[in-house]
This record gives sequence, C-alpha cells and structure tokens, in this order.
Amino acid sequence: MSAIREVVAVYTDGGARGNPGPAAIGAVVLDASTDPPTRLATVSERIGIATSNVAEYRAVIAGLEAALAFPSHAVRVRADSMLVIRQLEGVWKVKKEHLRPLHARARELLEAWAEVDLAHVRREQNVDADLLVNAALDAG
Repeated sequence: MSAIREVVAVYTDGGARGNPGPAAIGAVVLDASTDPPTRLATVSERIGIATSNVAEYRAVIAGLEAALAFPSHAVRVRADSMLVIRQLEGVWKVKKEHLRPLHARARELLEAWAEVDLAHVRREQNVDADLLVNAALDAG
C-alpha cells in the first residue's frame, strides 16, 4: 500500500488545431510535497476532433483520474484555461450544454480529495502539459 501524500499537483492542458479540429490532451501529476516536486504520472493523447474547451476539460479529467493512483490529502489543479477553472470553482456558469457532462465528471473526481485548490496559470507556467499536448498532436 502506498503512503498517502500531503499534496499532489495536476497541471493540465488541452488543445485543438482548428476549433473544432484535431485535439489532444496533456497532464502532469506531481508529488508537490517533495522539493523539487516528483513527477508521478503523465498523460499525452489525441482525443479526435474536438473544440479547445472540450480538450481542456478532458485534460483536467484525465489528470485527475491519473492522480487517483497516488492517494493524497489535497490536490492542486493548474490549467491555462480560465474558463475551465472558473467554471469548476463555481464562479462562472456552464452555459454550453456539451460542456455540462465534462464539468460534472471533473467535479465528481475532485470529491476524492479533502482539500482542492484550483488556479488558472499562464501558459509559461504550464509548459510541461503544453508540450505533452503538442507531442500527441504532432505524433498523429
């Protein structure tokens, strides 16, 4: 049985070349309680034709699903999609019907942690996840 970590950090990114267009997701799961943070898992995959917002949500979902394999007290989610972060925080409404099931799934996954910290980050602070998205798109 693995030890329970204090905090895992999940950096996510999704992208589409065209909107909609060929899309991919990237996520990095880190043990944020180590210095420097230890990489625990990565996700890099094509998801077919999708909008960028769908890709961003799918990346958060995939990152959270990967993080479940590493039990922790708290999760920090970092994404460069302000829309996804604000909607998950409950600050912005989910107006697009096709995003509602993705939003619901992400919220459901977040319930696995006692503490949740969601934050929008600039693309420069999300380089690893962005590289995983582009690697998946370039491989296709």
